[in-house]
Amino acid sequence: MSKVPGWLGKLGAGLTRMGQRLGERRAEDEPGEEPVPVPDSVPPPPAYAPAVAARPDPVAAIPWGIRVAAEAGWRLLVLAGTLWVLMKAISEVQLVVLAFVAALLITALLQPTVGRLRKWGLPRGLATAVTAITGFVIMGLVGWFVVWQVMDNLGDISDRVRDGIDELKRWLLDSPFHVTEQQINDIAKNLSDTIGTNTEEITSAGLQGVTVMVEILTGILLTMFSTLFLLYDGRKVWNWWLKLVPAQARPGVAGAGPRAWRTLTAYVRGTVVVALIDAIFIGLGIYFLDVPLAVPLGVFIFLFSFIPLVGAVVSGALAVIVALVTQGVFTALMVLLVVLAVQQIEGHVLQPFILGRAVRVHPLAVVLAVASGGLIAGIGGAVVAVPLVAVTNTVVGYLRAYSQEQALRTTPPPHGATAHGTAPTPPPGTPPKEGE
Repeated sequence: MSKVPGWLGKLGAGLTRMGQRLGERRAEDEPGEEPVPVPDSVPPPPAYAPAVAARPDPVAAIPWGIRVAAEAGWRLLVLAGTLWVLMKAISEVQLVVLAFVAALLITALLQPTVGRLRKWGLPRGLATAVTAITGFVIMGLVGWFVVWQVMDNLGDISDRVRDGIDELKRWLLDSPFHVTEQQINDIAKNLSDTIGTNTEEITSAGLQGVTVMVEILTGILLTMFSTLFLLYDGRKVWNWWLKLVPAQARPGVAGAGPRAWRTLTAYVRGTVVVALIDAIFIGLGIYFLDVPLAVPLGVFIFLFSFIPLVGAVVSGALAVIVALVTQGVFTALMVLLVVLAVQQIEGHVLQPFILGRAVRVHPLAVVLAVASGGLIAGIGGAVVAVPLVAVTNTVVGYLRAYSQEQALRTTPPPHGATAHGTAPTPPPGTPPKEGE
C-alpha cells in the first residue's frame, strides 16, 4: 500500500506534461496573426527607390567667408561696446581727465629742466619746486599781460572797429557786388532784433559762463597739483601702474612706456618751439602793419598752434579779421600774406626739422584725430588728440616688434637637413677651416 501514492504521483506528472504538449500542438495548428518582430534598425530602402543625400552639418553649410565675418563681427561689437562704456565713463569725469592729460603735457615740457637741475646738484624736491613754480609764474605772467593789453586797448579798438565798419560799408557800396545801403541797414536791423529777442538766452549763457569759469579754475588747480606730483614721483607712479598690468604683458608694456614718454616729450617740446616761432614772426608782421593788439594776437597764435591744422587757420583768420575791421582791406590782405608765408615755412621746414620722424603722423590721421577729439571733448580734446595718436603709434609699433622678437625666441632652432640648408655660407674667398 505504501507504493501506491508514489506511483500515482508519477502518473499525474506524466499526464500534466502530455497536456502541455497537446496544448502547444493545438496552438501551432490553429491559424492566427503572427507577432511582428521589432527591428533593431531601419531597413535599407529598396533598390528601385531614388537616392536621398544626407543633410550636411549646419556649420559646414555656412561659407567660410561668412563664418569669418561673423567671428570678427561679434568681437568688433564687444570692442565697440567696451569703447562706448569707456567714453561714457570719461565724459562723466571729463574735467579730471583733461586736467591730468594737461599735467602730462606740462610735465613732458618741464621734466628735462628738473633733470638738468638734479645734475647740477639740487635735491629732487627743490628741483621740482623751482621748475614748477618758475613755469607756472611764467604762464601766469603771460596770461596777465594778454588781459592787460586787451583791457588797455579796448577803447581804441572800439573806435577803430567803428571806423572799420564804416569803411567796410563804403567799400561794399562801391564794390561790384551791387549792395545797396538799404540792404546793409536791413542786415544791421536784423542783428539788433536778434540780440533783443535773445536777451534771455544771452543772460543764461552769461550765468553758464560763471559755471565754466569755476570749472576752469578747478581744472587749473588739478593740473598744478598733478604736475607737481608727476615731476616729483613720476617714476613711482609708473612702477605702481605696471603692477596692475598682467604679468605676461608686463615686459612689453614696461618697454613701451619709456618710448611713449620720449615721443610725448619730443612732441611737446617741438610743438612749443614751432608755436613760439609762429607767434613771434606773425606778431612782428602784425606789429609792423600797425594792427592793434599785436601782442595779444601773438599769444593767441601761440596757444592755437597746439591744435594742428585747425588752430593755424583759426588764429590766422582772427588776425585777418582784426586787421580788416581796424585798418581796412589792404592791411587785411597783407596780414593774410604774412600768415600764409609763416605757416608754409612751418609746415615744410620747421615741423620736419624740429619734430623729426619720431612723432610724424600722416595728415589724414591728424585731421581725423583733431575732428574726433573736438567732437568728444571740445578744444581740450582737439589739443590732446594728436599727441595721443603719436604716442599710440609708437606703442603699437614697439609692441609689434616685441611680439615678433618673442616669437622668434620661442621658435625651436632648425636641425638636420633644415639646419644645413639654413646655415650661413661663408663669403667667397674665405679659406676652409681645418677638417673641411
